[in-house]
Amino acid sequence: MLDTPGDVPATRETPAARAKGGLLVVGSFVALLFAIELVNMVTLHALNGVFGLRPRSADGVLDIFTFPLLHANLNHVLSNALPLVIFGFLVFMSGLRVFLTAVACSWLGSGAAVWLIGNGGVTVGASGLVFGLFAFLLVRGFFNRNWWQILLSVVLFMAYGSILFGLIPSVAGYVSWQAHLGGAAGGVFAAVVLKARGAARRR
Repeated sequence: MLDTPGDVPATRETPAARAKGGLLVVGSFVALLFAIELVNMVTLHALNGVFGLRPRSADGVLDIFTFPLLHANLNHVLSNALPLVIFGFLVFMSGLRVFLTAVACSWLGSGAAVWLIGNGGVTVGASGLVFGLFAFLLVRGFFNRNWWQILLSVVLFMAYGSILFGLIPSVAGYVSWQAHLGGAAGGVFAAVVLKARGAARRR
């Protein structure tokens, strides 16, 4: 009897293959940020004025989808690149769906916060994504009751917990604490959403 396509067992993705995919996806995104910044530098950062996020403006709503791709200067990109690679890779190790959910919630949360409560001017930068992915990694283990994820969150908090001062307006200085706060809230929301989906699938 010949096997039909439906009889073929699904193959599980190996950790090595997932790690390779994570490095490719996250590395490509960071490379894109550097490429955009090079174009931005050539145009004297004219892109920021067009696609940066302007709070409480009607056309600024669309800028929610573009402002994390832009930065004030090369050092700004560099400051976000390493944590994006580290946090993004760790999130991706839980799967592409988890990664995309965490990124989307962090992206939209960061943009919505800036649009609603930003101080004015133009906001750019991917730091909201950094805070969102970091917050997701910090809380997901507690929602999932997964001791390995909780242990990872403790290690990450010890190593990078100081960045949470960027949520405090009086400490954040010239950076957008609104973007940080919104991104972190989005990361926590992503953990809640993914927990709910997981519980629904088990019913």
